[in-house]
Amino acid sequence: MPRERLALGLDSSTQSLSAVVIDIDTAEKCFEHSLDYRADARLNHFGIGEDYILPPREDGEAEQPPLMYLASLDALFADMREAGIPLENIHLINTSGQQHGHVYLNRDAAALLAQLTRKGAVTSPLQILLKDAFAYPNAPIWMTANTAVQTDAVRNGVGGKSEMIDLSGSDAPLRFTGAVVRRIGEQFPECYTATAKVQLISSFIPAVLTGNADVPIDYGNGCGMSLMNYRGKVWDPALLAATAEGLPGGVEILASKLPALTRPDSIVGNLAAYYVEKYGFDGRCAVIAGSGDNPQSKVPVAGDLLSLGTSFVNMVSTDGDTLDPEGFANAMYDGINRPFMFGCRTNGAMVWDTVRSQYGLAKEEYASAEAALQTVVPGEFMTFWQPKTESFPVSGAFERIRATTHSTLAEDYTGIIETSLAAVYVYSAVFTKQTQDPLFVTGGATESPEIMRRVAGIWNRPTLPVEKGGAALGAAVAGVKALFDAACKSKLAIEKGDADADMEAESFDVEAFSASVLKRGEPIQPDPKDVAAYHGEGKYLQQFREKYEKIIAEHPI
Repeated sequence: MPRERLALGLDSSTQSLSAVVIDIDTAEKCFEHSLDYRADARLNHFGIGEDYILPPREDGEAEQPPLMYLASLDALFADMREAGIPLENIHLINTSGQQHGHVYLNRDAAALLAQLTRKGAVTSPLQILLKDAFAYPNAPIWMTANTAVQTDAVRNGVGGKSEMIDLSGSDAPLRFTGAVVRRIGEQFPECYTATAKVQLISSFIPAVLTGNADVPIDYGNGCGMSLMNYRGKVWDPALLAATAEGLPGGVEILASKLPALTRPDSIVGNLAAYYVEKYGFDGRCAVIAGSGDNPQSKVPVAGDLLSLGTSFVNMVSTDGDTLDPEGFANAMYDGINRPFMFGCRTNGAMVWDTVRSQYGLAKEEYASAEAALQTVVPGEFMTFWQPKTESFPVSGAFERIRATTHSTLAEDYTGIIETSLAAVYVYSAVFTKQTQDPLFVTGGATESPEIMRRVAGIWNRPTLPVEKGGAALGAAVAGVKALFDAACKSKLAIEKGDADADMEAESFDVEAFSASVLKRGEPIQPDPKDVAAYHGEGKYLQQFREKYEKIIAEHPI
């Protein structure tokens, strides 16, 4: 009887390393596990603070120790073996990594990683074996915000904002990798000179899994570097030149530090002997190129996905040519190479929670808030509030602004929900196709019929709630597709009875597979009365934009 076929998705995030195992044949999740870097006794000695970063040397610096990522891999695989997961049945490992985060590998890294591939050669933990592999000791992550000088230099170096967006798909955000590499090169030229390869966290993990320092970077996460030509999917000469201006060795040396680019769902090697001997994996286990956490989270949903969490994330499927001329959103590819736009609104559901609490409702007390929403006709009230600096659209923080001095829970709660949703809709319109295809929605708000009703009315399309998936699950799904694609392309003769024997002949429907692994609810149709209240000349959305833009003009960053 053939053994079960399993796929492992890993997510190396800001706070943890998480794993999801799915059964390839049944599309069922059979294991989930997460290791918190601060809570796990094996990982809480690397010096990170409550915000999960090392103490910054200056405002805006955000770095983590890469040795922590290595220790978490060993700890996770040990836990999986202890939990009885048949690691020998895992056919593939695919990775998600926090976008823009990266490491600087030195010239010894290739040999240090290669030792993982030699049978019987290594027994020490990864953090010991690879401790001398880094030219710069830390890994800058997505929270980096001290690169304004560098982003201006790159943007101006290619001819300005419009050219920057046209080339890279984004307007040089502070956190994007290229600007951070430029800053490291300026601040620590000796570390920059000693760097042989810059690897994103999402490609560093496959490098460690395969024992190959030269594994390629995927297109999806490459979009988050301000170095890749978005449409051409190649390192862009103009972006490289602007980034390397004034750095040791110039553009030629920067280019030499970048690995090749590849599809996120390509196979980059097999699991190294270290993991076979230490944990019992099968040496034929395929390692996939991987991608960033946002691209991998998008994988299980082919259409547009709105995530209503602490912050709001809007992922809009595109044709690969449509961009955001304002530069508020970023053009990406998901973990199976589909183009989409990514917009993140900082002031999300946490602001909703705060409004409820100010009216005396407990954090989890949703029934009273839902009842209040039921008393209000959509499109009646506007409450504006940005406790934090906003990125979508870029604007400063400001205190609550509402139409009347004394509002009720119903008015305030409805008002903040509708303006928050309106902001996402309005500033996504330029890159969103008008369609009646469902808008997939995830997050706690999907439990509220009244909120979902308002989403449907504002977007004027059916909304379809989906359970929360996460980047590790998306990575696992993308990995399954990669394995089937590779089997179909290889057309190799496979011995009858082998566990992979049927895989070559099978077709793979990623949509059907995703629908099985990530459950959907029933669609909510937009109410024509709600649509009329929100849309049209002089209606809610137009009034919102006029009022909101006056407010944010008075509150620059």
